[in-house]
Amino acid sequence: METTYEKIPKIEEIEKEIGSFLSKKFGGTVRIASAAPMTQEEETEYSGCSNKSDRELNFDLKPESLISYLDQYIIKQDEAKAVLATKICTHYNRIKTFKSYPDLADDMFCGVKNNVLMLGPTGVGKTYMIKLIAKKIGVPFVKGDATKFSETGYVGGDVEDLVRDLVREADDNIELAQYGIIYIDEIDKIASSHNLIGADVSRTGVQRALLKPLEETEVDLKVPHDPISMMQEIERFRRTGKKNRRIVNTRNILFIVSGAFVDLAKIIQRRVSDKTIGFGTTAPKTRSYANVLKYVKSEDLIEFGFESEFVGRLPVRAIFEDLNENDLFDILSNPNNSIILGKKFDFAAYGIDIKFEDSALRILAKRAFDENIGARGLVSAIERALIIFERHLPSTKIKKFPVTAYAVENPNAYLESIISSNNEKQEKQYTDDFERLVEQEKELIRNYLVTNKNTLSQRHNLTLTKSRINLVAEYYSGHIMDVGVIIQKIKALCDEIKTFELKFFKNHDINIVIEDDAIDFVLEQVVNLSIKPEDFYNRMSTNFEYGLKLIKEKTGKNRFFLTRQALIDPDNYISSIIKNGLGGIVKQQEGS
Repeated sequence: METTYEKIPKIEEIEKEIGSFLSKKFGGTVRIASAAPMTQEEETEYSGCSNKSDRELNFDLKPESLISYLDQYIIKQDEAKAVLATKICTHYNRIKTFKSYPDLADDMFCGVKNNVLMLGPTGVGKTYMIKLIAKKIGVPFVKGDATKFSETGYVGGDVEDLVRDLVREADDNIELAQYGIIYIDEIDKIASSHNLIGADVSRTGVQRALLKPLEETEVDLKVPHDPISMMQEIERFRRTGKKNRRIVNTRNILFIVSGAFVDLAKIIQRRVSDKTIGFGTTAPKTRSYANVLKYVKSEDLIEFGFESEFVGRLPVRAIFEDLNENDLFDILSNPNNSIILGKKFDFAAYGIDIKFEDSALRILAKRAFDENIGARGLVSAIERALIIFERHLPSTKIKKFPVTAYAVENPNAYLESIISSNNEKQEKQYTDDFERLVEQEKELIRNYLVTNKNTLSQRHNLTLTKSRINLVAEYYSGHIMDVGVIIQKIKALCDEIKTFELKFFKNHDINIVIEDDAIDFVLEQVVNLSIKPEDFYNRMSTNFEYGLKLIKEKTGKNRFFLTRQALIDPDNYISSIIKNGLGGIVKQQEGS
């Protein structure tokens, strides 16, 4: 029997056929882009020989430093913070150490990777904490839901897609991507069902698909089922005759998985209760299933529906606590919380400045707590309370909106009274309320800075003087950003002001030292009066140049310490130096 071979189609023919398919399926909204000839530089990059961007892993954090960072943003969860910060810091410091000794054999360094299993109720900050950590340490981060994997069976394609997403997040830097974090939520949803008769192939299959990436495997960046990817590979091979694989090794990729594990508490409670029989001990009494999760063991997870090999790939466990009503209030009153800052942005989009009364935040916290979905309930509680104002106020001339307890409890009446206020007394009441909340907000920030003074000073390498604390509070009240960003801005201004010393020396050949209280004075001028640092330097140069030059010529003195008072009254400062310095010279001449 004679075998015939079809002619391999040209790239143009493939493009035309796929283009026709896309046109029929999506109309004219999706088109195929023709492959352009690659330059030598592009060919090198495509082949994987050059895939680095400017980003690189530069890790130097210690667990305590990472915990103090998390404390600024996350309420409660002290145990979870400690576990995550410690094991993540150990993971990356171990990588750093190993990179410093490339001659070490792999088997000297290999071991169980610190993959983390997070257990706890919904809305307690699990995802938020991981995002903060990834941002702080500067590694690429991607998030996926385990429920998505169960839809595609047990081939594991979606797991590999997450690894490819890491490369995209790392700006195509494969080396950096290999130190990234992959976070998979709702992992409890892939536990095999207890009520199913026979093997639960889909869910156990997904667990098995995760086994290799959780430990170590290589993921090909080329997607076999992607026609565009295949066309590019065919075209590259046609021109170069070479096949080069771009792969990602998952050995150093940290996997963090989480879930609510509601039914797991029953298994733990039953195990703990059974062990008390005949031993005269008492099972731990807990008020919520989150507290029961503290007693979890591997055997409980296996009974829950996880494969033993899968449990073994997640050696680190972090338990998250329930949030009570006071915790939710603390979240809302935290100056760094994204919920209130986000709502401020919503109203700022219409030119409206919004301030919140503490009593209003407490009401919102109670409403959120009643929803029983943790911190997620805060967003819906705030939206329900303020949606009527967000709808109507942009169409009015009102630019200042004080959110009081009355506004939250009686939104319709409060809105009507604002819009229909025609007399000075009513307008003064709203103005007074707003100014009162402004001062309340400033006091909140000052107290926050004083409480966390040492931590913030160390983190930002800036001494937080009383004046600077007041400046941060003022700036926070007039801008929408978290405290850390404001401190960074103040630090940058301080550094710029210190450059005045070198600039003055270069321009006038005179050494000046700007004291801390003088720096604070310049900061106040720049922040409160919107004076540009450069303009302040020019003014300072004019005020001090000739006087200090005269003193230098007469006395030989060439080092001057500028205080706050010197900047406030430069003439008196120079006069006092002349009087003390030149006066002494005159007396010596008279005596001789």
